[in-house]
Amino acid sequence: MDLIQTRTDQNGVAYLTINRPKSLNSLTRPMMIAMAKAFKAFDADDSVRVVILSGSGPSFCSGVDLTAAEDVFKGDVKDMESDLVYQMEKCRKVIIGAINGFAVTAGFEIALACDILVASKTAKFMDTHARFGIFPSWGLSQKLSRVIGPNRAREVSLTATPITADQAERWGLVNHIVEGNELMKKAQEVAQAIIKNNQDLVLRYKAVINDGLKRDLGHALALEKERAHDYYSGMTKEQFKKMQEFIAGRSSKKPPSKM
Repeated sequence: MDLIQTRTDQNGVAYLTINRPKSLNSLTRPMMIAMAKAFKAFDADDSVRVVILSGSGPSFCSGVDLTAAEDVFKGDVKDMESDLVYQMEKCRKVIIGAINGFAVTAGFEIALACDILVASKTAKFMDTHARFGIFPSWGLSQKLSRVIGPNRAREVSLTATPITADQAERWGLVNHIVEGNELMKKAQEVAQAIIKNNQDLVLRYKAVINDGLKRDLGHALALEKERAHDYYSGMTKEQFKKMQEFIAGRSSKKPPSKM
């Protein structure tokens, strides 16, 4: 049985499924390496526009398989080619996480590496690093506080208290909550909405948002200006003409004003 399953549909949506349901999709080092390679391949594949990441069975990912903990934690941490979260963050394509059941510790970190999260009502996010004496290395100690605030993040991580789906939505951690049987449908709806847009701009927009989050506001605004200048400087007269024609076409389809 393939523990990591991938496929791409005709619309350009790539699917990566963690497929170890009897172990609640806990990760071994070979699984993590396979996922890292998959995300690197998605990034290089021009036919892939959006990636949906999910787990089979009742759990998204329960973290590292602790029976293989030494192999995972004492692996070559400087090998970025096999670093799953690094490859997710490097992937230019939008990553939608479909979270069903538990996203625990490493699973939580993988969820935080997604760009958009859709969760089932049974989803729970939990950081057990402090409980098991595991030091975070995939960003949980830094990312969570930036999403839900430092006080909430400290309590979640230092007490190992689960975040329910309802809390996750209120705190801005997830974008949508749905019934479990609607999870993939909602993720696909979000993916299709992204695919309808200008794909070059989608890639650039994701990059400027994510890169800007690593900087203070002043430097992030300067980054946006710099990339906008580069983008428009590279456009031809024909591209500007097509943009104007597209906007004019959209405007002509608007319903008449009631005024």
